[in-house]
Amino acid sequence: MAAETGADASGGHEGGDLRRSMGLGQLAAIGIGSTVGTGIFFVLSEATPEAGPAVVLSFVIAAITAGLTALCYAELASAVPVSGSSYSYAYATLGEAAAMAVAACLILEYLVSSAAVAVGWSEYLNALLEATVGLRFPDALSGAPGAGGAFNLPAVILVVLCTLLLIRGVSESATVNAVMVVIKLGVLLLFVGIAFTAFSIDNFAEFTPLGFSGVGAAAGTVFFSFIGLDAVSTAGEEVRDPRRSLPRALMLALVTVTAIYLLVAVSAVGAQPWTEFEGQQAGLAAIMGEVTGSAWPGIVVAAGAVISIFSVTLVTMYAQSRILFSMSRDGMLPPLLSRVNPRTLTPVPTTIMVGVAVAVLAGLIPLDVLADLVSVGTLVAFAVVSVGVMVLRRTAPDLPRGFRVPGYPVTPVLSIAACVYLVSGLQWITLLVFVLWLGVALVFWRFYGARHSRLATSTAEEAS
Repeated sequence: MAAETGADASGGHEGGDLRRSMGLGQLAAIGIGSTVGTGIFFVLSEATPEAGPAVVLSFVIAAITAGLTALCYAELASAVPVSGSSYSYAYATLGEAAAMAVAACLILEYLVSSAAVAVGWSEYLNALLEATVGLRFPDALSGAPGAGGAFNLPAVILVVLCTLLLIRGVSESATVNAVMVVIKLGVLLLFVGIAFTAFSIDNFAEFTPLGFSGVGAAAGTVFFSFIGLDAVSTAGEEVRDPRRSLPRALMLALVTVTAIYLLVAVSAVGAQPWTEFEGQQAGLAAIMGEVTGSAWPGIVVAAGAVISIFSVTLVTMYAQSRILFSMSRDGMLPPLLSRVNPRTLTPVPTTIMVGVAVAVLAGLIPLDVLADLVSVGTLVAFAVVSVGVMVLRRTAPDLPRGFRVPGYPVTPVLSIAACVYLVSGLQWITLLVFVLWLGVALVFWRFYGARHSRLATSTAEEAS
């Protein structure tokens, strides 16, 4: 089948092919690795002051939205199992202009989220170094301008390490990520076990101090940590038996991530009053120190966060490079970005470009500026996937599907509605920046992509 060899639903592609080297376990680990870490290790400190103890409900809302979308992803991933995620799905179902708009969402989503988690990694690395050897990076080299520093050197170091690993090869990267996932789950379960020893139901007495608008705002803030579902689908061209493995990996990742998020959120709020979360750096490590009165649990959590966030950055940068690779192969970006190294079978030019862009953002932009920009791109891309399911059901009803969305068409409609609800809770400045970014991307498509795409090229050839 064309889809099994890396071609798209329309019948083929130009450019390099990627090696199918990943199994179900590695693929599910990609989803878990890119989600568990961001929303728990540092975004919890951002979201809890917005919702109070009801931040737990915010995670539930975000998980339900992600779950509805995951079902839609699973159907499209089984029908169009290629690299490129929701960009490829939009290209196959809605056309070039819609695909470019989705690509703009994904580029914003992955570049900014990679930078955001790298900045969070810098906080935990300093906490770990200070607790173990009594040293830390100077403040001037630990934060961006506007965040008390001049340049975030630890964040840039992390990005460079991830870039080098991704250049080496996807199989090696997936294996390293799988090991990191096991470590991070172990550390988070240790946190849950210890935090529950200090659990106080009184911390939940005033459950919604900021109202349900705060719950919605916090749900939007934490939602970007669910981008691991999208990252799973970016690997469609590098997994064995994608029609079966992609849907299973999506469901496995979602269930695991949701369970971990809820356990950690409930135990953390139960162990520490919600008013103490605001401005708390390396939050879970700090809670462990307060609960036990000892340094070692905080050190373990900080070390786990360093490992965990490394894997998150690795996966989000991997996903970004594969999306740009797919766009280049479709002619929407310059052909250099779909060039594959003949030895490692990885898109080296694309990986290097992503590494440079993420390093610049991580080194120079504060975390609070980066965080909310991720959610809007993720939610819009997720909504388009749900639309794509309905479109493909009408335009290609006989296309082989390894998975079908249950409750169709209610499920994709609910997914779209949930995404719109979470977008409505984001700040207006975030939405304005997103609209401007989307406009720039569509202008680029009009003057480059629309003229150089495979569709435009084939039309010109037929006309001649």
